[in-house]
Amino acid sequence: VDKPPVRRVAIFGGTHGNELSGVFLVKHWQENGAEIQRTGMEVKPFLTNPRAVKKCTRYIDCDLNRVFDPDNLGRTVVEDIPYEVRRAQEINHIFGPKGSDEAYDLIFDLHNTTSNMGGTLILENSRDDFTIQMFHYIKTALAPERCPVLLIEHPSLKYATTRSVAKHPVGKYEK
Repeated sequence: VDKPPVRRVAIFGGTHGNELSGVFLVKHWQENGAEIQRTGMEVKPFLTNPRAVKKCTRYIDCDLNRVFDPDNLGRTVVEDIPYEVRRAQEINHIFGPKGSDEAYDLIFDLHNTTSNMGGTLILENSRDDFTIQMFHYIKTALAPERCPVLLIEHPSLKYATTRSVAKHPVGKYEK
């Protein structure tokens, strides 16, 4: 399949303000991004929920990782709009718009979990050849360490995650 190359990549940390691995990595790369830069690519580390990070809490008003749906992204900004809905609209403006040709090619959203699952990649679409090949590359590079892939595809769900703004959404969970 002839598809355009991946040129714009975002690395998100802090979608949940109490999941600190992604926060630390994003802050590190914002200060010294040489190790993530590649010729011919734009790689942007981004702190997704800075207010929740500052308070070290999952979220302020609602879960940022659940509000990237058309209703919330299209809401009129008023004074009492939940912080995370307003933030989702800002993120969609910067990295999207969701579902468009202008959207970032790849968003890699870094999370932590208390589950004993180790490093796990999250796949939302089993027909996304690029992401499947990328996961194969990552798994091969990490071998012999385990790196499971969790497929969360559902035929009637449209995901409302931060990463769903990109053409190729990737979630990474780490214990």
